[in-house]
Amino acid sequence: MQVFQDVIEVVGRFIDAAGVVAIVAGALLAMVFAVTRAVQRQSEIYGRFRRFLGRSILLGLELLVAADIIRTVAVTPTLESVAVLGVIVLIRTFLSFSLELEITGRWPWQKPPAGQGAATDPAEAVPAEQPNS
Repeated sequence: MQVFQDVIEVVGRFIDAAGVVAIVAGALLAMVFAVTRAVQRQSEIYGRFRRFLGRSILLGLELLVAADIIRTVAVTPTLESVAVLGVIVLIRTFLSFSLELEITGRWPWQKPPAGQGAATDPAEAVPAEQPNS
């Protein structure tokens, strides 16, 4: 049983590290992209920076919550640890919803406005393939 707990603890730490890396790498990439766009004198630099950074933070938070769940449920399922996990998940869920509202301008359960589709930034949308004429 101790080997299982050790493996789960290592997996949880690995996922924790992946969450931190996602946030840090996202912040660095957002800055690099913003500087590149500023040098090229593109518009909407700040809005794109915020969206990219926000998405990176959301990804990192999701990974951190997953690691907490894995470690708490698989390793030490006591009433106290589950209660602490519940509070952590509630706080991180609130943060995720707040970030989603900041990024897209709507709550996660709201549908996008008609004609908007999945992409919130036209520059980030993937262009449709043109049929061969």
